[in-house]
Amino acid sequence: MPTVLKMSTSNDQRGFAIFVDIDEAGAHPAAWRASSARPAELVSARWVATSIRAAERAGFTAATFDDHPLPARDVDGPTARLDAGIRAAFSAPSTSAIGLVPVVHALYNEPFHVATQLASLDTASHGRAGWIVAGDPDAAIAARHGREALAGGSADVDAELIDVVEAVRRVWDTWEDDAVIRDTATGRYFDRDRVHYADFEGRSFALKGPALLPRSPQGQVIVVGEAGTRAEVDVALLDSASTTSAAVREAAAAARAQHGPDVRLLLQLEVALDRAGRTATARLAELDAWAPWARTRHARYVGDAAGLGHLLTELADVVDGVRILPAVLDIDLDELGRAVLPGLRASGVFRSPEVGATLRQTLGLPRPANRFARPSEPARTSTGAAR
Repeated sequence: MPTVLKMSTSNDQRGFAIFVDIDEAGAHPAAWRASSARPAELVSARWVATSIRAAERAGFTAATFDDHPLPARDVDGPTARLDAGIRAAFSAPSTSAIGLVPVVHALYNEPFHVATQLASLDTASHGRAGWIVAGDPDAAIAARHGREALAGGSADVDAELIDVVEAVRRVWDTWEDDAVIRDTATGRYFDRDRVHYADFEGRSFALKGPALLPRSPQGQVIVVGEAGTRAEVDVALLDSASTTSAAVREAAAAARAQHGPDVRLLLQLEVALDRAGRTATARLAELDAWAPWARTRHARYVGDAAGLGHLLTELADVVDGVRILPAVLDIDLDELGRAVLPGLRASGVFRSPEVGATLRQTLGLPRPANRFARPSEPARTSTGAAR
C-alpha cells in the first residue's frame, strides 16, 4: 500500500467515506449472467439480506439502493426490482453500523409520504438513514401517480426538487426534540406547543403537516443529490470523465464553489476488479459480449485491488469519499471487502463506521437544530413546566 497522502483541510475532521451500491446483480447490464444468484433470487429478501450483511462485514460507510419507478428498457435480462425504500427498511434491523441510503424518486410522490418513509427508516435504523434524491419527469411516471407531467427541462425538474427537499425537511422538524413528554399524570404523550405545522407553499403543491411521528434520531436524514443541484443537500455525488487526480480535482472545485465547504463530495466510481486469476479486463470482455457496459458520466476503474487502493488513497486528498458501483455485486463486493478496504484501514485512509454511530456522526456532519424550536425558552420537565 502506498504512503498516505496528507489530506486537505476540508477532510481533516470528516474522514474518507466509502459507499457501495448493492442494487440487483451489479452495475454491469449483464451482471446477472456472472452472479451466483439466479435471476429470480435477485428480487428476493434473501439476496437483499446477503448483500447488506456482506457490505456491513466488509466495513463500508453506507450502502446505497438504486431504484426507478419504471422497469428498465432494452436490457439484457431481468427488469424487476424491489422498491429501494423497502429494501433499506428491511435491512435496518439486521445491521448495526452501516448507513442505509435508498434512491427515492420524489418528483411525483407526495412529499409528506416521502418524509414519513425516510423518517421511519431513520428511526428503525437508530440514525443511519440517508436519501438519494431523484426525479424523472417521464409522463408515464406522472400517470402512475395521477399527476400532470412536468413540462420543461432539467432546470424545471431541479426547481421542483428544491421545493420537495425543503418541504420534506420542514416536515422532519415539525416535532421538536423534546416534544414527547409521556406525562402519565395528565395522560399527555406529547407537548402540543412543541409540535408545529410545516406550512410549506411550493410552485406546484402545498404541505401542511405536522409529521406522523416524532423527530428521528438524526433530526434530519442525510440528503444526497447530484453535484450541481440547487436543492439543499448534505452530500453531493460527483461525476468525472476520468479517475486522474487532476480531472477529479477540477470537478470537485466546481462542486465546492456551488455547494460550499460543508457539503460532502463523493465521487461516483464504477469498479471491476481482478478475481481468482482472471483479470478485470477479461471479465468485462466476457460480459460485454452479452451486453456492452456503456460509459456513463461516472468515473470507472478496471484493474487489480492494489491499484484501486492506490487510487482511493490519492482521491482522499481531493474528495470526501466515493460511491462504488460494483460491476458484478457478489464478486466485486467480496474482492473489495477482502483486498481493498483492509489496506485502506491499515494505512489510516479509511475508518469503518462504529456500531451505534449515526450516519451524520460517521460523516462528520452536525445534527441540525430544529427550525421551529425556541432556543431562548428554558428546558421543561416531563410535565411541561419550566424548571
